[in-house]
Parts: sequence; structure tokens; C-alpha cells
Amino acid sequence: MMTNRIPWEERPDGCKDVMWRYSENPIIGRYHIPTSNSIFNSAVVPFGDGFAGVFRCDNKAVQMNIFAGFSKDGINWDINHEPIQMQAGNTQMIDSDYKYDPRVTFIDDRYWITWCNGYHGPTIGIAYTFDFKEFFQCENAFLPFNRNGVLFPEKINGKYCMLSRPSDNGHTPFGDIYLSYSPDMKYWGEHRCVMKVTPFEDSAWQCTKIGAGAVPIKTKDGWLIFYHGVINTCNGFRYSMGAALLDLEQPDKVLYRSQPYLLAPAEIYELAGDVPNVVFPCAALNDDEKVVVYYGAADTVVGVAFGYIDEIIQFIKDNSL
Repeated sequence: MMTNRIPWEERPDGCKDVMWRYSENPIIGRYHIPTSNSIFNSAVVPFGDGFAGVFRCDNKAVQMNIFAGFSKDGINWDINHEPIQMQAGNTQMIDSDYKYDPRVTFIDDRYWITWCNGYHGPTIGIAYTFDFKEFFQCENAFLPFNRNGVLFPEKINGKYCMLSRPSDNGHTPFGDIYLSYSPDMKYWGEHRCVMKVTPFEDSAWQCTKIGAGAVPIKTKDGWLIFYHGVINTCNGFRYSMGAALLDLEQPDKVLYRSQPYLLAPAEIYELAGDVPNVVFPCAALNDDEKVVVYYGAADTVVGVAFGYIDEIIQFIKDNSL
């Protein structure tokens, strides 16, 4: 199952799609730990001789929190039964009414976690860990309201860089992707618009709102980002996954952006759940040629999809807005 550390399954016979689902999805069910109502929208990274992750586990009171977990193969996961307990990092103000939709990336000497943090409404929380046992919470990055905070895996022009989606305090009926910089992971500024939603007639699956998904992957062609796009249908919001390439030195500059989606709700575990019709990418593992994307399905379970990086990049270029 392991190829160069990342989980992998070859494209099924007859499949023409640029990305394909794991045949044994979902890899994490809604009742994976005793208290959970659902486990989804979670993030994983290589760690030690296997993998570690931070998982969104809503409990049976539907309280949202994040939990650490570990895996040898990236598919079979042991998730802690108790949520992460934060210690003070660069601030004593570590208030949090809820935590959800984490992302994780390694920068310099530690693993950084970002998530949607409840502080008088949703904003972007930040913490770091060295071992996924002790976690140190830092200042919130932005004012409420904001979601989908995704750090780049290295400093750009000497500064930390984060994608996010300014929003409102509800089930946001709008949203574009912005970029912000920080010299110290405490104070954030230099906010730039990266991508806006599309006109309905140009690419309807991403015409209502968009948000950053997995941590960007550095390639010779630019930063490869997987993001979610939303259309508001007569049956409510429908979340799909697309991809784009951003300039390596000026990541607020979009080089190419996919007009068709890469993955959209189609399987029963994506169509039916606590929130139907959702494919929501939050993490990606990659080697020199392959990528595996972890995504939340129907706000209930976790699935994975596979693809070849060169094929995905060519698909974006050939089908760009």
C-alpha cells in the first residue's frame, strides 16, 4: 500500500478522470472514536516512520473540537479519544469556543496547525507542536469572521504566508480567497485578494464561494493548490474540489485555475450525511510524482483521492479559466 511513504492505489481500469477515489473509502468513519458523531475535514502530515494528523471530531452533542491521531500507512488511523489541550504559546489569550477544519504543515522546526477558532465568531486559530502530544496556541491570525486558514509550507520573501476566506458569522453565502503575510506568526497584514468566485455561466460549481483546501505543494510550475468551490442549488450548497497554480514568488498571482472540477460529490458517502453533497479537501501528501488528497465527505467521514501531479498540472493548464 505504501509507495515512497504516501498511500497509493493505481487508477482503476477504464477510469479517465484525472483524480480517482480510494476503492475502500471512507477511510475514517463517523464513529471512529467512542464520543464522535462525525469525523471529517481533517489534516495529515508525514511524521516519524509514519504519519500524524489533527482531526475534526464533532461529538454526540455536536460540539466541534480537534483531536490528534497517528498512522503507520496513512490509511488506518488511531485517533486520540480526548481532544487536544492547548498550552499558551506566544500569548496567554487562548480562548476558544470551538475548533474545526484544521490544517497542518511543517515549517522550519515545528508543525503548525491552523483551524477555524471560535472567538466571538469564527476566526483563524494558530498553534504549533513538535511531537503531536503537546500543543501551544498562539494569537488568532485575524479578526472574526474568517475561515479556511491554510499556511504555505515555507516562508515567502522571508515571511510566513497564509490563505484564508473572510466570511460572516453564519453559513456564509459568499467568499473569496485572500492571502496575508506575517513576520513572526503573530501579527498579520499585507492582505491581498487571490481568487474570486466565478460567474455562473463560466464555472458554476465555484460561483458562490471558494476556500483554500490543502497546504500548497511547490512545483516547478508554481504552487499547486487544491481548493473547494461551492454552488448554491435548489437543494442547498454543493461543495466540489478544484485546483490552481499560483506564482512561486508572488502567490497572490494566479497562473492557471481549473474551469472543471477535479472531484465532486458522486459516491453515497459524499452525497448523504450530516451535510449532503460535500467534497472538502483539507490535506495532501505528495512525492515527486504522486499526490493523495484527504477530504471530508458530507461533513461526516474522511475519504482520499489519488492523482499524478504532472497530469493534474496539465489538466489545469488545458482547462483554465
